[in-house]
This record gives sequence, structure tokens and C-alpha cells, in this order.
Amino acid sequence: MAESGRILYGWHAVEAMLRHSPERVFEVWVQAGRTDRRAGSLLALAAGHQVHVEEATSNQLDRLCGGAAHQGVVARVRTLGPWDEARLFDLLENLARPPLLLVLDGITDPHNLGACLRSADAAGVDAVIATRDRAAGLDGAARKVAAGAAEFVPFVAVTNLVRTLDSLKERGIWVAGLAGEAPSPLYERDLTGALAIVAGAEGQGLRRLTREHCDFLLRIPMSGHVESLNVSVSTGIALFEAVRQRLAAAGPRP
Repeated sequence: MAESGRILYGWHAVEAMLRHSPERVFEVWVQAGRTDRRAGSLLALAAGHQVHVEEATSNQLDRLCGGAAHQGVVARVRTLGPWDEARLFDLLENLARPPLLLVLDGITDPHNLGACLRSADAAGVDAVIATRDRAAGLDGAARKVAAGAAEFVPFVAVTNLVRTLDSLKERGIWVAGLAGEAPSPLYERDLTGALAIVAGAEGQGLRRLTREHCDFLLRIPMSGHVESLNVSVSTGIALFEAVRQRLAAAGPRP
């Protein structure tokens, strides 16, 4: 797999890979005739890192990515090694600061998964943990929406989420579930310590067992007429509230 590589497509995703991990890019295909600024910027990035670029027709790009909406650019990249719980726990043990994790309980829409990964990357989340069964995986659609984040944020798919949550708690990590009926507003809880934020599936929210294994539940105060937010929006709000609190606790930078 490391030799043949994996197909990545979409401008954001390919640009992010070229900027941050160009050594993982084998080659890039750009739709013939593209002379706009975005194409020029990507070609300059590729040339700067000596990555081979080929022109291709739209039909050729369609075949490369299985008919997905490639936006005119496709790359073949070296895949990351798989993440499992053992590797996750090794990562947590070597962190020099309290970890911040995002846990996704049965997210089935790949677009929501990709958006959650994008928010997780922007917030500096150490890893994203998700259920393996009856949930969206890291397919091309999720990676495209993630705009490159899926190539950098550790993604750990687990078979038994409850067992994983218990393992996190044994390591001193507080587990906070997002729930609309929770008594505590998000902004009134201390989120500066070792923390895993758990978000539930679209529509049904947290499953009963997942909810019961959270240390506490949090709600996002809602002032309008809608009852809930999209899961990717909720996770973004919660993650960046944790980031805000951590920055405030750290004090001004010298």
C-alpha cells in the first residue's frame, strides 16, 4: 500500500499535503488547461518540492478517483500507518500537556465526519476516535471535506467505544458528552484539563451506553428556534471553547 499509494483529490486536500508533508506525495495530476491562480499556486508548490505533475483530461481524473468530484486535481500519496488503541495510548503517554480528544459516536455521514476532522485539526486535537461499526469511515468523500486534515490528525476507529472511554478515564482523561438536555452549559465547565469531548450521531445523539460512560454532559446554549445543531458545528463550538479556556489559563505569551 505504501508503494502504490492512495488517491487524494480536491484543491484543499492536495494543497495541504504539498505544504505540510510533500515527502508523502508521489505525483499530481491537474486538469489540462487550468491557468488560474489556484492551479498556478499548486504547480509552484509541487515544483518547489520536486513533485512530478502531469496534465490530464477531466475524464482521466474521473477514472483516477472513481467519479468523485475532484475539482480538477488528483494526487497519489503515501498512506499513514494505521492507528489503533495501543498507538493512541503511546501518543497520550508522551504528550507534554493535557490531551484534547474528539470522540465520535456513530457518525454515519462522511461529510459530517470530514467536517469534524477539519475542526479537530484546526483546534489542535491530539486524536479523533470513532466507532468502527455502523459509522462513516475515512473514504474519499470524508477526506475531501476534511480539506487535508484527515492526512494529519490521528484517526482511531474502535470496535468497543465504551471500553475505549473507560481506558481513557483510567488514564486520567475526563470524558464529556455533548447533549442538548444536559444541565451544565458548555461555557460554565472547566475544560482545561485532560479531556475527551464526545459527540453523538446525527439525529439520535449519544447512545445510551456512551452517555452513561461519560463523566459529565454539556449542552450548547440555544437562543433561537432550532432545537439542535449539526454535529460538526457542535463539535467545532465545543473544541474551540476548550481551546479558549486553555489559552486563557496559560496566560499571555511573553
